[in-house]
Amino acid sequence: MNKFWIIFWHTYLSKLKTKSFLITTGITLLLIFGLTNLQNVIEFFNNGDKEATKVAVIDQTGDKSLYPVFEQNASALDEKLQLKRAEKSEEQLKKDVLDEKMEGYLILSLDQNGLPQGSFFARSIANSSVSETMEQALQQTKIAAGTANLGLKSEQLNQLFAPSELKKTALLENAKSEEELDQARGLVYVLLFIIYFSVILYASMIAMEVAVEKSSRVMEILISSVSPIKQMFAKLLGIGLLSITQFGLIILVGYSSMKGNMENADLMGDGFFNFSEVPVATLIYAIVFFILGYFIFATLAAFLGSLVSRIEDVQQMISPMTYIIVGAFIIAMFGLGNPEASFITVTSFIPLFSPMIMFLRVGMLSVPAWEIGLSIGILVITIIALAVLGAKVYKGGVLMYGKSSSFKDVKKALQMSKDQ
Repeated sequence: MNKFWIIFWHTYLSKLKTKSFLITTGITLLLIFGLTNLQNVIEFFNNGDKEATKVAVIDQTGDKSLYPVFEQNASALDEKLQLKRAEKSEEQLKKDVLDEKMEGYLILSLDQNGLPQGSFFARSIANSSVSETMEQALQQTKIAAGTANLGLKSEQLNQLFAPSELKKTALLENAKSEEELDQARGLVYVLLFIIYFSVILYASMIAMEVAVEKSSRVMEILISSVSPIKQMFAKLLGIGLLSITQFGLIILVGYSSMKGNMENADLMGDGFFNFSEVPVATLIYAIVFFILGYFIFATLAAFLGSLVSRIEDVQQMISPMTYIIVGAFIIAMFGLGNPEASFITVTSFIPLFSPMIMFLRVGMLSVPAWEIGLSIGILVITIIALAVLGAKVYKGGVLMYGKSSSFKDVKKALQMSKDQ
């Protein structure tokens, strides 16, 4: 057992100390911190730019009555937008715009139906925020003018355009409410990404670790002193601990940063990423399916990695496994909108899909306990079967050298393990 822990800690510490791991983790944490504080960064730069945006307005209506209404609507939309009634000719305004003395000028007029229309002229139309504000203010002005022409009151118009409210009520006793579904959807969404990226990244790392040792001929020494199954699971657990370390740091920094910016973002209040009212059972299932998902793909990657002798052949060998993971992820993303679909139910019992799909169903629906138990049971049996088969393939495969990138080599590896 001492040899098991030696390989376990060696795998963990050697990967933990690598420059690539430290740099990747550091950059990821900085990106997470930056994204969760994006609102503060935007506000910092916006506050630094305190100069008002100047726009001149030419009111070509007969009674000049459009400008006051338009100015009021535009100021309400953007406090930094400074409008003034034009006192110069259009040619002079054009010169001022080209000399960057103002952002642009707007011509207000009436169309053939007597409703407001406008033309905005600027040095460049790349800054869409100003033109969008103008467009929204003009639309509000048009609505106000139209209601006045039709003799409608603003209160009547507000009632007409008020959004309809549709209340949703589930009739099943154990069905989840809309609020519970929103919170569960957030947790499922996060875990799906964690499973997806962890399996893609760390399964490749396991396969690469085996291939590197084979290429250096260290494996011949290891295999003679440590049993293949101990060696394989020591690597699986070592890299598994590495994944927990990395994702633990990411989740800790991300959650702490989001929680510290609750007043600036709606993600943590009653929103998508509020997990305060998620049932404890769902959180437990999240951990269970994450661990089982890691082990089934990590075990698969370990013995696939043992079949190759060159590092450059690793990705080719594990590419079918990667396609399965991508397929499961795509199905799960579709299932977020329709978790009761028949093919979602079926795929939740297929071992290579169930870590994502069954957890999706558990989080979004009230799934019978026997279905959850059956899925977990099938998954555990599959992991054990893969571990037994993987140990045999691993035992024979690590001693196979030369060009090897075909699944036909599994039979060859099994034969070599019997001959030892």
